[in-house]
Amino acid sequence: MHPLLLTTLAGLSTGLGGLVAALFRPGEKLLSVSAGFAGGVMLAASLADLVPGALSFYGAYLPPMGCGAALLTLLGAGMVLAALLGRLLPDETDLAVRLAGDPARTEALRSAMLVGTALLLHNFPEGVLTLFAGTADPALGLRTTLAIALHNIPEGLAVAVPFAFALHSRARGALAALISGLAEPVGALLAMLFLGRWFTPGFLNGTVVLVAGVMLWVALAQLLPAALTGPQRKTGVLGTAAGVLLMLLGIAALP
Repeated sequence: MHPLLLTTLAGLSTGLGGLVAALFRPGEKLLSVSAGFAGGVMLAASLADLVPGALSFYGAYLPPMGCGAALLTLLGAGMVLAALLGRLLPDETDLAVRLAGDPARTEALRSAMLVGTALLLHNFPEGVLTLFAGTADPALGLRTTLAIALHNIPEGLAVAVPFAFALHSRARGALAALISGLAEPVGALLAMLFLGRWFTPGFLNGTVVLVAGVMLWVALAQLLPAALTGPQRKTGVLGTAAGVLLMLLGIAALP
């Protein structure tokens, strides 16, 4: 139960990001900052954390060309998966009808749904890794929990702001951030109860690279274009820089 508690605490930390977002009134400037921030976080997490870790793992078992081919295949598959997920979401016409034809809110809601889905996928293997770390070594479990919890706070912020803007409800934005983090204890529970034999190091590293591809696609195709164009471009650039720098700082301080 102790490793499961650690995993739950790490996942619920996304709610802290949602609470931070709830302190500010959502507007187009904050939306642009949060889109850039989320894109920067996803880029840094994927390219500076998830991919290098998997590269090191696969490099120990495969020759250089095989390792590179495996990573490119998994990243490409993740990007295709993200594109397909985008097609499964309600189209902009349906969302516009629900949001009284407001294009800014429509775009924000679609972006929030994509970001939330990407982070749900990202948090699932994180929960499994936290559980395994805590089971193998309680001290390692505590360090892993702290690292993931601090990484999850900006992720929760990135989910909460567009939801709050689109739905005119900061409480719903904070709730969406909290829900995105619940994938971590859910992943841990599935690993404990049903799927433990499938969660080999190779499978988990492959899942991590697949999710990195999803996050890269969401950042490059949805978040950064929204942040870096339009009248709030300068704030979007600042948000992107802040997201990249904060995530790199977290990776360096708490690997």
